Amino acid sequence: MIKEQNSLAVIIDADNSQPSIIEGLMEEIAKYGVASVKRIYGDWTDTRLKGWKSHLLSHAIQPMQQFGYTVGKNATDSAMIIDAMDLLYTEKLDGFCIVSSDSDFTRLAQRIRESGLSVYGFGEKKTPKAFLAACDKFIYTENLRKVKKTTPLKRYVKTDISKDEALIQLLKNVVEDTADHSGWSYLTHISQTLVNRKADFDPRNYGYNNLRALISAVDTFEVKKDDPFSHDKAVFIRCKRQKRSY
Repeated sequence: MIKEQNSLAVIIDADNSQPSIIEGLMEEIAKYGVASVKRIYGDWTDTRLKGWKSHLLSHAIQPMQQFGYTVGKNATDSAMIIDAMDLLYTEKLDGFCIVSSDSDFTRLAQRIRESGLSVYGFGEKKTPKAFLAACDKFIYTENLRKVKKTTPLKRYVKTDISKDEALIQLLKNVVEDTADHSGWSYLTHISQTLVNRKADFDPRNYGYNNLRALISAVDTFEVKKDDPFSHDKAVFIRCKRQKRSY
């Protein structure tokens, strides 16, 4: 029996997002559910947004016109917030994807979560921490930009995490807190707990495609499959135990 997918509303702040993320953005959103509603907000009479226009039709994103009535005031934010609240009460949704690096959406994210729905935030690394913390999960859009196939460079550049004490301690704490009596912890449980504790946690921030690759790069942990002879993807992690000296 196929599990029913979550229904998501995608609202994009065109003023605070780049068209270059659109392919990676839609692929990322597909991991969490079906984008039932897709809207992008901005003043489409402004030539600065012309880069978005070619992507709207191919991705079935509905442009929402919002004129800038007052210089220095962002009318787009207000329009997004009003629409989001309307959707919250009129549509059967499981969550929202808010695409913006603007802290003005912090309270909106909190309010949506208070209603029992999930919030996935998408923004640049400059996004204020308050907005990050208000989301269930936050994905940096720098990780979503596609590299052209003609470019010989790899998509992610791995960083040396062996000296990142804060990261290693975070991983150790989560592994130990989710471990069974033998010290082994299910990778899926580790992944979810990491996001619960740090909304913007993402292996791609460190140059790794997935959590298993990131953990395997740290000499602090042991990695094993439940059954090495099966195709089961169940993976378990344990902190390496110190050998006793006699």
